[in-house]
Amino acid sequence: MHFLSIDTLRRVSRLFLLTLLFVQIFHPLKATSQTLSYSPVDHGKALVNPGMGWQLYYYSNVLANYGSRLAPEDIVEEFPGMSTVFLRLPWSFLEPERDKFNWEIIDTPAQRWLQTGRKVAFCVSATENWTRQGTPQWVFDEGAKFYTVNGFLEVDYDDPIFLKAVEHFVEKMAERYDGNPDVAYVAIGHFGMWGEGHTEVTTPVHHKSWGYETQKKYIDIYTKHFHRTQLCLSDDYAGHDKPGSRFPIIDYAFSKGVTLWDCSILVQPYPRCWYHSEMAQLFWPTMPVILEHEHYGGSVGRGAWDKELLLKAIEDYHASYMSIHWWPREELEANRDIIDRINLRMGYRIHMTKAQWPAVIRKNESFRIQSAWQNVGVAPCYGGGYPCFTIKNSQGGIVAVLVDTGFNVKDLQVAKPGEAPTTSRDVEFTVAQAFSNSFGTFSRSCPTGDFEIYFSVGTVYGSPVLALPYPDDDGHKRYRMGSVRIEEQSE
Repeated sequence: MHFLSIDTLRRVSRLFLLTLLFVQIFHPLKATSQTLSYSPVDHGKALVNPGMGWQLYYYSNVLANYGSRLAPEDIVEEFPGMSTVFLRLPWSFLEPERDKFNWEIIDTPAQRWLQTGRKVAFCVSATENWTRQGTPQWVFDEGAKFYTVNGFLEVDYDDPIFLKAVEHFVEKMAERYDGNPDVAYVAIGHFGMWGEGHTEVTTPVHHKSWGYETQKKYIDIYTKHFHRTQLCLSDDYAGHDKPGSRFPIIDYAFSKGVTLWDCSILVQPYPRCWYHSEMAQLFWPTMPVILEHEHYGGSVGRGAWDKELLLKAIEDYHASYMSIHWWPREELEANRDIIDRINLRMGYRIHMTKAQWPAVIRKNESFRIQSAWQNVGVAPCYGGGYPCFTIKNSQGGIVAVLVDTGFNVKDLQVAKPGEAPTTSRDVEFTVAQAFSNSFGTFSRSCPTGDFEIYFSVGTVYGSPVLALPYPDDDGHKRYRMGSVRIEEQSE
């Protein structure tokens, strides 16, 4: 029997420790139990996302308001959070002769924003108070009944000739725009002053008011032809200053998938600064609520403008959209502070508050990614989206796409500022999974080495859709959260 000397044992021990130290220094990620974490911080900037944002009123009925001062290349890029251009026009400008349509008046200004990824929305009116008529003359020539009020023409909204012509126009408009991904929404127009449902001022005293059955016809015409694009209805169909939460015509619109458009914001001073935030509670859980504030200059002139109330309207209505209802740069210059605050709340704002993942993953072996999510806006993310973790190489090439298809951010609940609930996820993924059959074992090609891992929210296929409030964007709405090493499968 041979025994090692004390000196020999010491030398062996030192050699063993040096070997361990070498492994630790030159292979630091071999310990698969090591977990990396990331807690991003909101950069506080405005986001441009689908289904929400500021909407620039390019035409507010009058062609000169408010895009006329903008050069053809000017999209007012500096207005934070502007996602949509809104065009409200009289029908007489769009179909001046039967079946001869002037779509160019919409498409030309819209294209400058559409080519930057923004959206368009529009409303068509049949009665105006700044031009003699909003209805084309040929409709009256064919026998549609009308009234002259203060020098302006208002049609009889029950007239069958008028209704037939309206439906034909809406049918053609829907053929062109329904389902177009560039169209954010279409307002149900043609009824009342400016297409907003106002008839009290213009209706002759001797004529009965146009009520529920008449109003319903216009909802039915639009919903018959628009099936895929979001429609909205003015709250003034229920009466522009009637308080309350439920009205038959508004309930009917809701039942047809039509959302709420409230045009009364800051038209009058407090406490009559708006009338129908209670009405909005029926709509906002499932559809985007759209707000229009009074022409900014007019609101200021009558002492109705209040920045804090503008933000309060966003909160009370759980609004997804707010108008830029004035010369845009003038409104921005005077209200930049409140615009920045509104941008932190209007619509949705998706946060990934933290993530954890293993420092090393091996091909064909499952691993887990934990993450936590919030919506700190006032409204749901109606279009939804799925969290995705993308692994990329140093050249930006995509190595792996890992989508959490079991969770849709549209399900995130909203709350008061600072009180948004958190949804935690703990999901198992596998990179380069292997499949075996009688011919052998197969897996997709996947490199090994050190990579970067990004997170995003988008389609079930891993395509990013939503802008998130973080730096380190790769240019495609993916946000870097750290590194990861991919190794071959364990023997």
